Amino acid sequence: MVHVSHMCCGSRLLDFQNDLLCLIDEQLCHKKQLYCLSFNTEISLLWESPKTINIHVLHEARQWIQQLEPGQGCNMLKALKHVLTIKELNSLVLIVGSCPDQSLEILSGYAQQCMLGRKLHTHVITYDCSNPASLAILKNLAEAVSGRYHCYSSKGENFDSSDFHLLLQESQKAKDLLKSIKWTFQRKTDGSLIGRITDVSTELAKTAPSNFLPKPSKHEGPLVIQTPCTLAKTSTDWLKTYGLKAKKLDLYQVLAPNAFSPVEEFVPILNKKVSSTLHEKAMMRFEWYDGTVKHIHVDLPALYSYQKLLAKMVRIYEKRIDWLSVASRRIWGSVCERRVVILVDVSVTNSMYITHIQHSLRLLLEEQMSNKDSFNIIAFGSDVVPWQLELVPSQPKNLQNAWRWVLSLKCAGSRNFMSALRRAVEVDFKDRDKHKSQGLYLLTTGIPDQETHIISAYVAEVCRGFDLQLHVCLFSVMEDIGSNGIIPPRYADPTETAVAFKEIVQAANGRFHWFGEAGIFESDDINRIVSEMEKANNYSQKCAFLVESLKQRSVDQSVNPLIPGRDSSMVMKKEKRRSQKLPSPKPTALSLARMSMKDSHGAERNASMRVLAWRPTSAKAEIPPAQTIKEWPQTENKRKHKARKQPEFSVSVFYTDKGRNVGTVYRKYPKIMCIRKSIPSVTLPKKEEICSSKEGVVKHLHFQPKELEIYTEQLEKVLQRYVERIQWLLSGSRRSFGTILEANVCILVDTSGSMDPYLPHITKELASLIWEQLRQKEVRFNLLRFAENIESWKECLVEATDKTCHDAVQWVSKLHAHGNTCILMALQKALSFQGIEALYVLTDGRPDTSCSLILKEVERLRKKQDIKIHTISFSCTDRGANEFLKKLASQTGGRYHCSFGDVDGQLAAHRMLMEGLDDDDDPVFPCFEGDDLKILTQEVSKARSFLKQAKSLRLLLQKWNTNQKDILQNAQD
Repeated sequence: MVHVSHMCCGSRLLDFQNDLLCLIDEQLCHKKQLYCLSFNTEISLLWESPKTINIHVLHEARQWIQQLEPGQGCNMLKALKHVLTIKELNSLVLIVGSCPDQSLEILSGYAQQCMLGRKLHTHVITYDCSNPASLAILKNLAEAVSGRYHCYSSKGENFDSSDFHLLLQESQKAKDLLKSIKWTFQRKTDGSLIGRITDVSTELAKTAPSNFLPKPSKHEGPLVIQTPCTLAKTSTDWLKTYGLKAKKLDLYQVLAPNAFSPVEEFVPILNKKVSSTLHEKAMMRFEWYDGTVKHIHVDLPALYSYQKLLAKMVRIYEKRIDWLSVASRRIWGSVCERRVVILVDVSVTNSMYITHIQHSLRLLLEEQMSNKDSFNIIAFGSDVVPWQLELVPSQPKNLQNAWRWVLSLKCAGSRNFMSALRRAVEVDFKDRDKHKSQGLYLLTTGIPDQETHIISAYVAEVCRGFDLQLHVCLFSVMEDIGSNGIIPPRYADPTETAVAFKEIVQAANGRFHWFGEAGIFESDDINRIVSEMEKANNYSQKCAFLVESLKQRSVDQSVNPLIPGRDSSMVMKKEKRRSQKLPSPKPTALSLARMSMKDSHGAERNASMRVLAWRPTSAKAEIPPAQTIKEWPQTENKRKHKARKQPEFSVSVFYTDKGRNVGTVYRKYPKIMCIRKSIPSVTLPKKEEICSSKEGVVKHLHFQPKELEIYTEQLEKVLQRYVERIQWLLSGSRRSFGTILEANVCILVDTSGSMDPYLPHITKELASLIWEQLRQKEVRFNLLRFAENIESWKECLVEATDKTCHDAVQWVSKLHAHGNTCILMALQKALSFQGIEALYVLTDGRPDTSCSLILKEVERLRKKQDIKIHTISFSCTDRGANEFLKKLASQTGGRYHCSFGDVDGQLAAHRMLMEGLDDDDDPVFPCFEGDDLKILTQEVSKARSFLKQAKSLRLLLQKWNTNQKDILQNAQD
């Protein structure tokens, strides 16, 4: 993909073309297939599909490059939309010379969505571009799609390359390693340097491994104690807060609202079983975690957002692993308990590694022990040597004393681990039943003297029933038995040793940590995080499979070829069962009117006039807004320009109530209507700052520009939170029903005859409500329908499980409208449910009985128990009915909700977040009837007014300060 910038002209264009020709001759000629495209405002293709590279294809590509011409614009999104549909490509080279027309969010979002489940290597190149914004956008785009980035400048400025940075990082690692080797060599040879490589290799082979172990320059100096900000957690406990399930990012949690089990029921009227069928255009078969198969409605935008959240969580898990792999956690893991005893192996086989053992204890005492309640250290070889007779508080003085004791440790004897363990349990943890959060941490290099099953049995007995765990930190070293002539009582290779300690740790309900010179070999904490990352990767792959399967099915259904080799009789049977295509309807009067308008205004407007004939489905349908004839040929982009003078006449056509008769409305605007209000200018007095307060009293103000700036920033943050909450309230099931707040609720659905126009929409939204709010919040609930009689789904409140939610959705789908509105009986029945906290009444009109009678009866019933009644209205025309619902909600402490104006509200909120919050006149939220949205929009209006006043005062203050400086300067002159 090549973008020829308008900046490339003359000699710069020739240089650009020569560089592209070199790219073809040196690199692209060795590829298998090639596809070329150039783009500016429009895109230009060399071929319709990728071509296999040969002499003729390369010749065509060279001619195409020599014919490239610069142009205006950089419509990268249009070019990406075309290229990413070509499935044969597995590598994309993007050469850009100026800033793209689209923002980074749009480009990266579209590219990421198209590349899900597809391996497409992307290489972004900025060619001779000096605009910093362009460089930043293209570099971030490459990082967003996990691609590579390269910046070329003919002047040698702003050079940047991801490949170059990787090489620099490796070079720096090599330099650090070489520096470490030289430093070790100097120390070993008393400062003498060996120049020859053979001598270096020989000396390194003779040097003990302990000399390479990291330790600070002042190894024997006092501790530099650090106080951790928070108490450390094991990965298991950490994942209870940050795991996929805790963050509600489990794939089955996300898919559950749109998952439906296959249903098979016996239909008496047909005298046979009938199975549910799959809507193949929008649903997919998906294997559930319990092995069953469910029908999934694939919501592509939701899956894309879910994929981005998974990627974010994986980055958090990577940071956690990095944190666990550095400093003292690399050796000890995360020390989480409040009362800690450290068991240190100082057997004679560790003589070469005593410095490392001491350094490991130093790191632990400095970084992780200062926030514990108490601790002790026990060294063991053949004999057991405790630092203190019992646990002591983790105070700085005690930590320093412990470190001085550690420096005096000597290695001797074998590994009598059992004696050290008994001493810690029977002395330090003798009152283990009275305390919580207690842990034993063992640092060792080999297998204990005692048999593994004996230690496991003892550990399981002393830890059972108490909050006490044993954690093992195994340091893997190369033991040279012949060098010192000492053979331990038991010997095992590192793998056998690790298996033995895993068995002991499992019996003690602890954690196992195995590390060595090369790094961490195995860690339960890290394994738990890696397992969560693999689960996220598995979920991501399943999402990609769902998306790819749905796309493939859509392609297959659009093509729908006849499969060869199939029996012709079967094809004929399907042809007979298929419904015949109906003839096209005759054009209506409205269609003819539109066609005549189209013909009269020329062929150049044909694209904008291809619209379907509109006809209201009922008398309540709204007439679309009138559109001026002169405005039809204008494109959407012109809406962004300033409003021009409107034409004098506009016309709209609509159907009348009788047959196919058409009516026309002409409107005349006598003058241009201005939407924005003029803001009166505010002037300050000459000598002091004053401002009129809310009550009309004049107040003297003293403030600084910084104070106004801080206030403005805080107000903008609050205002953004308000608008984001409005967006949240206008999304999902909250748009139709509001927010479910209580834990025990009953939903009352009006199924009277007047609800017939709304009931299909309500049943669909109720299914979303059940899964999105009731199931996720684990609300105990019941459903009740009312018309001339009442019927409840269950006789009492039930827990929101997968089974009950599926049953509730099935029950709701069978509702139909008929009869009168007997709301009083429904309220009496619902208020009688045991443990009920709130009712949610879904209705559209005035009840059949007296409104005042219902209000009095409800008040009488509520005296026994405080139950809130929330009302949801689906009719915006019956003001009397809505006033009754408002009174019923207000009287019981509930909320009133009406979904009128939700579309305009979503648009206004989106515009406000995208265009800014400065103008308090545009965009404007509609007048919401619901309590929640009404209160929020009032606060938004008030905050926008305050924001405008604050900015006005700030500008006036700046002007006043400038005038004062000018006056002072004139006086000095």
